[in-house]
Amino acid sequence: MESGTAERRTDRPAGLDAATMAEAFRITARDNADLPALRTKGDELNLTWGQYAERVERLAAGLAGLGLGRGQTIGLMLTNRPEFHLLDAAAMHLGATPFSVYNTYSPEQIEYLAGDADNRIFVTEQSFLERVQAVEGIEHVVVVDGDAGDGVLSLGDVEAAANDDFDFESAWRAVEPDDILTLIYTSGTTGPPKGVQISHDNMVSCIRSYDELIAFPHGGRIVSYLPMAHIAERNVSHYLPMTCAFTVTCCPNPREVASYLPEVHPSWFFAVPRIWEKLKAGLEATLAGLEDEDQKQKIQRALELGLKKVQAEQAGEELPQELRDAYAKADEELFSNFRTMLGLDQLEACNVGAAPTPREVIEFFHVLGIPLAELWGMSETTGAGTCNPPDRIKIGTVGPPAPDCEVTLAEDGEVLIRGPVVMPGYRNQPDKTREAIDEDGWLHTGDIGEFDDDGYLKIVDRKKELIINAAGKNMSPANIEAKIKSSSPLIGQAIAVGDGRSYNVALITLDPDAKPGYESDEAIQEEVQAGVDRANEQLARVEQIKKFKVLDEEWEPGGDELTPTMKLKRKPIAEKYSDEIEALYA
Repeated sequence: MESGTAERRTDRPAGLDAATMAEAFRITARDNADLPALRTKGDELNLTWGQYAERVERLAAGLAGLGLGRGQTIGLMLTNRPEFHLLDAAAMHLGATPFSVYNTYSPEQIEYLAGDADNRIFVTEQSFLERVQAVEGIEHVVVVDGDAGDGVLSLGDVEAAANDDFDFESAWRAVEPDDILTLIYTSGTTGPPKGVQISHDNMVSCIRSYDELIAFPHGGRIVSYLPMAHIAERNVSHYLPMTCAFTVTCCPNPREVASYLPEVHPSWFFAVPRIWEKLKAGLEATLAGLEDEDQKQKIQRALELGLKKVQAEQAGEELPQELRDAYAKADEELFSNFRTMLGLDQLEACNVGAAPTPREVIEFFHVLGIPLAELWGMSETTGAGTCNPPDRIKIGTVGPPAPDCEVTLAEDGEVLIRGPVVMPGYRNQPDKTREAIDEDGWLHTGDIGEFDDDGYLKIVDRKKELIINAAGKNMSPANIEAKIKSSSPLIGQAIAVGDGRSYNVALITLDPDAKPGYESDEAIQEEVQAGVDRANEQLARVEQIKKFKVLDEEWEPGGDELTPTMKLKRKPIAEKYSDEIEALYA
């Protein structure tokens, strides 16, 4: 697949020259009024860019009538559905700051975010309404589906709240590049989530950087399926389409994304490692189920041939003509059909990120002619950072610095990044902002990296102690552990484990002073289980502890497991108790 470099372009989207995302939206909607913009599977709903813009204008007027204005915030807790795009874009045109909440969050977590953001309007759907209504301080709750009910507004009610004198044109033109476009709440190593402030300038800079790497075609196609509270999904399926006139197909259940791909044939597909692993496993299961043994062996030989080609290319070796010809034949007869079957036959680029990806997974897709490439970015960098160019992918690296991004290493190997994509700071946390961004504008990422001779970055470790699970969700282990330890007086220490895994587990030690109060091991187990259950009630589903092991020993300060100040020694614990941890995932 050829790279789309900026020099080869003939259809550069005009929205790329906008100063704000509101301006980019207006340009795109004006120039592409009849192109499809938002749709659901099977075209049950299909809005053109012209219709999208009309709905946004009406909803913006209504939100303004409810008191939403420039610099204010609005919360959204929605699945991936057209109403998210409509309402988020409407708020954006007012110069307001919409932010998204993970659908798994508990009322306590929602209340924390609402308090930090200081929003008075909250948009949700029926399945989350009870949790949102439990939050104090919300003046207007809007539901996008079903009956509104007492004290709740429908979208029709929002539009009806518009004032006759509202000037939409003046509102969006008043938006400035430095205005805060959105908040991305991301967990740190300790404490509650931090609100990463993303400005309009951050986002337009980020999209231009993406475009220089990939040169997105005008009128491309995207599937929206990851949580909108995640910077990657927010960029891929919300802001990028506003700039490049993409068609967004909404997939409300991320488990069903594989069934959307053959209908959409996306131009760009971003997924966390687990999605690619599932696609690989599904295709392999299909091949294993073939009854024709000759066909099965033919496919296996083709896959082995393809792997030789990929590994030789990655090693920089010259490919023998015989191997080239054999692969071309296998691609024509087999791999092209597999790409079509998966719906990944019309890609300009495809990427994986948010957690480490096994090399064999990336190699498998390269064998199929699908140029899967790792990238690296953070919420604090608007999702940009480094990326493998589609035509120069080095498996095992996250690529060279993206255009307009400076990336260097500190003396201890920590990755530092500087550029227009770096956030202005954390909301309400100037001290945390100063810790993260130094006087020279370098963001200290907490990741440890190394560059190869070609300037490609490899992430080798993390200074931060985040859990990033197999689905790419960032979690604070310290926050989880604090909930567990406070859930029962019997629990002394707890460590949450789940990095790169599909669920979280915990190792737990008992408080020696409380242990004598229980008559049997069964009673102890029951109390610890009850404590974990109580902790899980305060955590999002993805954070919850699915299994745990009670260790029959104490962890002493200054010992193998704890520092003198009683901080967990995570790596030594993981090594010492590797058998116990693996047993919890068996």
